[in-house]
Amino acid sequence: MGKLLLYILFWGLPVFSCLAQSPSWADDLINRYDRYRENAISDRRFKHAELEPQLLALAGKPGFEVRERGRSIEGRPIYLVRYGSGPVKVLLWSQMHGDESTATMALLDLFNFLQADDEFNGIRSLIREQLSLYFIPMLNPDGAEKYQRRNAIDIDINRDALRLQTPEGALLKKIRDEVDADWGFNLHDQSRYNAVGLTPGEATFSFLAPAFDPAKSINENRENAMQLIAVLNRWLQQYIPGQVARFDDTFEPRAFGDNMQRWGTRTILIECGGLDQDPEKQKIRKLHFVLFLVAFEAIARESYETLSVRDYENLDYNDRHLIDLVIRDARLVENGKSYIVDIGFNRNESPYNSSRNFYYNGFITDMGDLSTSHGYDELFASGYTIEPGKLYPSVLSSLSSLKQKNFADLHRQGYTDVRLQNVPNRSEYDQLPFRLLKSTAKAPKNAIRVGENPSFFLVKDGRRAYVVVNGFLYKIE
Repeated sequence: MGKLLLYILFWGLPVFSCLAQSPSWADDLINRYDRYRENAISDRRFKHAELEPQLLALAGKPGFEVRERGRSIEGRPIYLVRYGSGPVKVLLWSQMHGDESTATMALLDLFNFLQADDEFNGIRSLIREQLSLYFIPMLNPDGAEKYQRRNAIDIDINRDALRLQTPEGALLKKIRDEVDADWGFNLHDQSRYNAVGLTPGEATFSFLAPAFDPAKSINENRENAMQLIAVLNRWLQQYIPGQVARFDDTFEPRAFGDNMQRWGTRTILIECGGLDQDPEKQKIRKLHFVLFLVAFEAIARESYETLSVRDYENLDYNDRHLIDLVIRDARLVENGKSYIVDIGFNRNESPYNSSRNFYYNGFITDMGDLSTSHGYDELFASGYTIEPGKLYPSVLSSLSSLKQKNFADLHRQGYTDVRLQNVPNRSEYDQLPFRLLKSTAKAPKNAIRVGENPSFFLVKDGRRAYVVVNGFLYKIE
């Protein structure tokens, strides 16, 4: 199924699927998501100071309880939010890794939903009466401050389940023990370069029922976790068919998920990966929000018991072979000899403004035969020759003066690099089809080598048809 059709399905037009067991209210909720979306946070790199007011505002709301339960190494409060008074206890924690924030955004939407009074009151009543939900949004606020995986002293909290040397990890264990959680949701983000098996489909969601011993034994609790994942996969396949995977289940003795399972909590790992045309993961956030409610209903009704472990095991594993841009079958000329190569570019996010924002830095991640890799963007360049870009001879005053020129004419003349007297912040031109340099810069070599970030053209029949700058592909028109 093509990606365009996936987006049509995703944005709420009729869905035709053999997966008839999906709850109808969940499909209706997808179309009404904007009622509940928390608009105060709309991108991935938010800080604790932006999250905290949203949590404190829940205090005193019907059904909610909010308490500060601990502090991070740098002294930021870590809150526990409770909703519902049912007999089944569910613990959810997000941003154990500070740069994995999709689930936190979805939790804010969930909190808004739980406060509302509308046609979905039936599912709210079921949750409130059957479940007691305990949320720890942003377990690692210090990591979130720097938008990094680890905490303030560079420890991976998710490898601290045994020693419990971090205040954040110790707090998570303490709350689990106090609650005596029946279910645990370990909420993460994974690389956007992960795919479903060997397919080109992005692993937009990946799940795991963690092993509790090296033998990967399956007891009743782990079986229940597998069955619940099967429920979630069944619902997601309507909206992102072929884009759900499972994580490797090799036992990790230091990890919280594995130990939660060992301690008796039915634990599922949810990893949000990539989705084409969704760099800030707002479409994934929307799915994740409804996914929580699908899970809660299945737990409350115990409907997960109708699915089998085989439904879980049929999911393909993650496989990391996606690339941002792949140019296939291009002709590379070196020392008078021609070679047919594929070239793959990835784009790193370089932070600025205290990690609140970022710009892209492209680089060649691989080249040669990339037939086992798939690109978010691809160009089949058979018959095209790679031609390194040239430096524009004059120094321009500013970005504005460059924008006054005809880009296509400059490209047709072979120019990709331009010197400026005043070079702006990189964020202003990281997706511009020119590389901007200081006025004293020498002409870049634009070497086509792994690790480099060359600017070059794709030429056919003497005509420069495409240009690649900073890992982005542009058609010259």
